[in-house]
Amino acid sequence: MPNQPLLILNKQQIQQKVDRIAYQILEDNFDEKEIIIAGMLPRGGFLAARLKKVLDEIAPFKSTLLTIDLDRFSSSLNAKVDFDIEICNDKVVILVDDVLNSGKSLAYGFGVFLDVPLKKLRTVVLVDRNHKSFPVSTDYSGIALSTIIKEHIDVVLSETCEEDAVYLR
Repeated sequence: MPNQPLLILNKQQIQQKVDRIAYQILEDNFDEKEIIIAGMLPRGGFLAARLKKVLDEIAPFKSTLLTIDLDRFSSSLNAKVDFDIEICNDKVVILVDDVLNSGKSLAYGFGVFLDVPLKKLRTVVLVDRNHKSFPVSTDYSGIALSTIIKEHIDVVLSETCEEDAVYLR
């Protein structure tokens, strides 16, 4: 394993992935009046905001941005949301995170919406590592990587998009 991190995606490539995913979401939800984009903090929130920005430019529907703050180290669902969950009733929800590794975070993200009658729930990740412990798959992904367990993916995203990158360590 190299000592130096290996650049997987640079700033421009990340934006290309975000644009492509936004068009896929548009295609899948063209007839909707509104969709909910729920970003899992912190980096899933940044990615969700970027998707919303692109969708606001290209889509005929309204997109509403929400955030979910999970305790990823808890053995049970412990989440804080910045919204009244009832606004998701009978709507399409797009759950967004940066990396799909074991699937635990997305599984907890699903849990937030268990008691809500959704039209459909879709998932977005920038990087799908293919190391799932939970039966979770993603609907839209920027890149799928087959890595070994001891390798680590670092997704660097910021609100300002200045230092965007994905590294393999």
